[in-house]
Amino acid sequence: MKAVPMPPQPLHVPTTDPTAIFESFRGSYGTELLTAAVVEFDLFGRLAEQPKSFDELREEIGLQRRPAVVLFTALRAMGLLSTDGDGRLMLTAQSREHLVPGTEFDVSGYIALAEQSPGVREIIERLRTNRPAGASKPDEGTAFIYREGTESAMEAEASARFLTLSLAGRAKNVAPVLAERVPLDGVRTLLDVGGGSGIYSIAWLRRHPELRAIVWDRPEVLKVAREMAGQYGVADRLECVPGDMFVDQVPSADVVLLSNILHDWDESECRRLVGRCAAALPSGSRLLIHDVLLNDDHGGPLPIALYSTALFTLTEGRAYSAREFQSWLVEVGLSLLPITQTLVHCAVVGGQK
Repeated sequence: MKAVPMPPQPLHVPTTDPTAIFESFRGSYGTELLTAAVVEFDLFGRLAEQPKSFDELREEIGLQRRPAVVLFTALRAMGLLSTDGDGRLMLTAQSREHLVPGTEFDVSGYIALAEQSPGVREIIERLRTNRPAGASKPDEGTAFIYREGTESAMEAEASARFLTLSLAGRAKNVAPVLAERVPLDGVRTLLDVGGGSGIYSIAWLRRHPELRAIVWDRPEVLKVAREMAGQYGVADRLECVPGDMFVDQVPSADVVLLSNILHDWDESECRRLVGRCAAALPSGSRLLIHDVLLNDDHGGPLPIALYSTALFTLTEGRAYSAREFQSWLVEVGLSLLPITQTLVHCAVVGGQK
């Protein structure tokens, strides 16, 4: 008996906003960072006498730039650090009254009760070493990213599938909103760099019958993308191309998408990847960065500061601001496009060649 093909699944915008779920899920990082600031770095005691510059303070406590950005941004978002007219970090009225050791209303001893919790010890290790979980040496891989020549769970079928499907849960909520708010009318080909399950490409393909898309990722990840393309009825217009985005030639396309990719990498790698993608663009084409956004002054918002901590502990990256993304787009000669908000704190920062 001949099997009857299943009809394509719909891909709708969610009727409720899941953002609060993600905020609650990431809330534990606030406890861990605050405890580390109190018990490991004596951050509030160090600032009690006078403000200090970003570099002065990070060097005093022995942190490299990336972990210092993560820690100081979170504490500013909590309302415990601020900046003076010269941009130096300083205590707020609240932290001065309640977190300077030995003061009348000091509660740092209470916070220190969490000092030996596994999460606190882990975040201290990550901040001190500037290496993601699972990497005891600078050149070791992690479960969440792929780098040529290093061990990565993205190369093993079972772990790559698990991670790709896990990330697809959020993407299924956000992708339809992205496709709705950033239409690709008249675009012939979309390149989804590190596209994972392909859900972002699929959402656009469902809205634009003439569009074709390329999902560019690791071979084991693309197995999931092919399945998704079949489930949503766009397999004939979605091409899966295996490759290394830092090494291999960038496939040609009219629009290049970097959705939740740059936050996995430190600034030098981000600049390099933006440059490679921009160089491959034909004149008039667009490069779209879809990601969460810190405030331009790195003073918050708190949910993104805590997500940045999650990224820091699991990848080689962190969250960035719109200003940082835009500076990299301008560096490679692109004209800036208006910023478009999507869902779950994400937004599109784009440039046109």
